[in-house]
Amino acid sequence: MLKAGRLIAVLMTLGLHSASFAAGGAKLEPAGNDVDNVVSLQRGARNFMNYCSGCHSARYVRFNNVARGLGLSEDQVIENLMFNAEKTFETIRAAMPAEDAARWFGQAPPDLSLMARARGTDYVYSFLKGFYIDPDSPTGVDNVILAGTSMPHVLWELQGLQTAEFTNVEQQGVVFDRFELFSPGALSPEEYDSFVRDTVNFMEYIAEPVRSTRRKLGVWVLMFLTVFLVIASMLKKQIWKDVT
Repeated sequence: MLKAGRLIAVLMTLGLHSASFAAGGAKLEPAGNDVDNVVSLQRGARNFMNYCSGCHSARYVRFNNVARGLGLSEDQVIENLMFNAEKTFETIRAAMPAEDAARWFGQAPPDLSLMARARGTDYVYSFLKGFYIDPDSPTGVDNVILAGTSMPHVLWELQGLQTAEFTNVEQQGVVFDRFELFSPGALSPEEYDSFVRDTVNFMEYIAEPVRSTRRKLGVWVLMFLTVFLVIASMLKKQIWKDVT
C-alpha cells in the first residue's frame, strides 16, 4: 500500500499545474456502488486513507464514527486508518498542508466529505478512471471528465497509464472516443474498477452516514402511516354512518 508519507513525496515531485488542454468530456459511467455493503466500505476506507488522505481532508468525518458504521474496533481503526491523527474522535485531516498544496498545484485539494453528494458517485467513479497521458500537462496527465484538472494521477501504479483517442464530430467538435492502454498497472482493469468502486462507495457513505438508517426508518414510517390511514378511514365510516 502506498502510505500517506510516500504519497506526499510522489505528489511533491509532480510540480505545479497550469491549464491543461483536454479535447472534450466523456460520458459518465455508472458507479454501481452499494453503501449497504459493509465489506466494500471497509475496503473503501482503506483505499481512501492510503491514497486520498495525503492531499484531501474529510473534515466532517470522525474516525470513531467510521469505526461504528463499518463494524470496526477502535484498535483496527488506529492501526489501519489513523495515519496522521492521535485520537479516534478526531476528523480526517489531509497530511499535506493546504498552503503547500496550493503553492504546488495552483489550488488546495478540496475536502471530500460531501464530494459524492455534490458531484454524484458516477462523476467521482468516472473521474478516477478518466486519466490519460498528456505531454502538454505539467503533471503529464489530463482527465476526460474534468479537462485541465490540477490533480495528478495518484493511482497510476494500480491502473497503469492510458492514452485517449478523440474524434472530431460535426456540431460537437472534438469529443472523447476511447482509451488505449499504454502500460499496465499492478491491477487488472476489472480489479481496478472494483478498487475505484469501493473507494467511491466509502465516499458516498461518509457524505451521508445515516442514509441506510434513514431509509430503513422510512419504510417503517410509511407502513405505520398506511395502517393508520386504514384505521382512520374505518373510524370515519363508523362515525358518519348515521349521518344522511
